[in-house]
Amino acid sequence: MRMDRKPVKGFRNFFRLGGNVLNVTLLWLMSCSAAPKRPAQTVTVRNIAESRLGLANKEADQGKYENALNILKEVRGLAVRVDDPRLLIREGLSRGNILYTLGREGEAAEVWNRALAEAESAGEQELAGAVRIYMARSALLAGGSAAAGVRERVSREIAAMKEEKLFIAFGWIVIGLAEKERGRWTEGEDAIRRALGIHEKHRYLEQAAYDWYLIASIRSLAGRYDAALEALRKAVAFDRRSENTYGLGTDWRALGDVHKKAGSQAEALAAYRRAIDIFRSLGLEQEASAVEARLDNVY
Repeated sequence: MRMDRKPVKGFRNFFRLGGNVLNVTLLWLMSCSAAPKRPAQTVTVRNIAESRLGLANKEADQGKYENALNILKEVRGLAVRVDDPRLLIREGLSRGNILYTLGREGEAAEVWNRALAEAESAGEQELAGAVRIYMARSALLAGGSAAAGVRERVSREIAAMKEEKLFIAFGWIVIGLAEKERGRWTEGEDAIRRALGIHEKHRYLEQAAYDWYLIASIRSLAGRYDAALEALRKAVAFDRRSENTYGLGTDWRALGDVHKKAGSQAEALAAYRRAIDIFRSLGLEQEASAVEARLDNVY
């Protein structure tokens, strides 16, 4: 005997509903497989912070130190928000450098010590080495017998670095300054040229200009005025390429100083006047007035 089975009430609706859910799920999976892969991390805030950090460093290079410090405050806030040790460390390096330039050595030391602790805690050994290089430079500029041991100390830090090319270059600058302090002109210029090679290779134009400025300083102290003028003209060329107005002002001021030492009064006056105009174009009246004071002492 044949028995006709009646459908259970609601069973057909269940399958209909289940089929719709299944179709939606399949469509979602298909759309996911066709879409680009999701990024491993979000870097929106970090990118903003990096951009602001670069701007702060550029402002500092232009002598706008208070502007730079205000921007760095913003950078630190962003770094804290995303809990990024590298950003915190690099912000500290920049902030400490500006504070030291402004003569606030105690505050600079506190900032660098905090950056060093952060680097060591995060296992960022190369950045820790960078902080120690900054501290070595501050000890060098403070005078005393620090210059004698700087080359060995900084060389150790440089040898441990692989990725941080800019800090390797900075280390060579510190070594060059230490050799200059000891009156070792050839060794000093050779060290600065190591930094110059890095900056030129990676097209850090403002830093390359500063390298030539330092080389000119070494040559001038050695009494090689023509060679110093040649180096300063190269500094001017790099600062022009990077539109580094503040750097151009310091270059022309130095050209005036070297021409004066060489006994070229007309050239010294022309260089000083150019420096005055450049500083005034930035609204840096104090720097312009300081150069004006040199005009009376040319003859």
